[in-house]
Amino acid sequence: MSAHPVPRIAVVGTGWMARRVWLPMLAAHAGARVTAVVEPVAERREAALAACPGAVPTTSEEIDRSVADAVVVAVPNDRHAEVAAPLLRRGMDVFVEKPVCLSSGEADTLASASATGGGRLLAWSPARHRADVAALASLRADLGPVRYAELEWVRAAGVPSHADWYRDGSRSGGGALVDLGWHLLDVGLDLLGGPGVLHACGVVSADFVDRDDRAASWHAGAPTSTVRGRGVEDSAYGFVTTTDGTGISLRSSWASHNARDLTRLALHGARGSATLETTFGFSPHRTRPELTVRVAGRERGVDLPHQEVGAEYRAQVDALVAAVADPGRTGDALDRTHGILAAIEGIYDTSGDFVHV
Repeated sequence: MSAHPVPRIAVVGTGWMARRVWLPMLAAHAGARVTAVVEPVAERREAALAACPGAVPTTSEEIDRSVADAVVVAVPNDRHAEVAAPLLRRGMDVFVEKPVCLSSGEADTLASASATGGGRLLAWSPARHRADVAALASLRADLGPVRYAELEWVRAAGVPSHADWYRDGSRSGGGALVDLGWHLLDVGLDLLGGPGVLHACGVVSADFVDRDDRAASWHAGAPTSTVRGRGVEDSAYGFVTTTDGTGISLRSSWASHNARDLTRLALHGARGSATLETTFGFSPHRTRPELTVRVAGRERGVDLPHQEVGAEYRAQVDALVAAVADPGRTGDALDRTHGILAAIEGIYDTSGDFVHV
């Protein structure tokens, strides 16, 4: 247990997610304190420090237990493992934004670093903390053994345009599958009880990625990318089988022909099925949440509690603070990372080449 009254958190990176979620929500949290910020760009660093009174500028190499009890890694995707592994070797608790890493080899590196230094890898999708997802999860036992799950996150117009690296597959690791699919797989595997991934296959496409009218509209105030997509898909369609014999269909799309963003999670069991239609994330093009249960040809709606947009991110911060304050807590982040990567790599490996239109 830390000798400090509240967990001390360092934040590495000040991109959109750090500015929208981690820095303001941790700064406002009564149970945590931001003590250090890592950001090489002076203007962004000074803005982050101003938002977190008492925090000091530092480098990731200088972070240890004298500086913080835990670290949030919110840098571009290709640097996640590079930044997180040394921190884990130094015994730090490290929360890594999705995607935790970009390959099974990087996942092995993080596992080795954690085992060597004793640092805990913390990672989960904020969608696990949504009230409507919790309502769906509460129905699972009533459905009987789940045979098949449907996981979809389809945006109307939500191609990331606030940072060039999102459009460069060598830095992002991929497109909508890595970005949105990681959330779906994390939540979906959790709903199924955490099975491993046995096989995965799929296809990807890039019909919308370079269309200006398909860019995300909620990154107000962020720089706008002007580079064309390179090695990133805007849509991915896959099928995954788990070690307990469950089938999962997966669709993740940055843009589509839809009028509104739709996240759809469906569980089909031996005694019944349940379908949640909602919208993950901050998009303003939202679908009204609805949860429907079907048994023997009859269906009923389930009342859902109201949840403000972004509430799951505050709950994610709460969960991080609680985890850091409980050094005896263990998690499944490493195993889950391997499973998610097995699904993503399987889909990419079988998708073949695709052409930007």
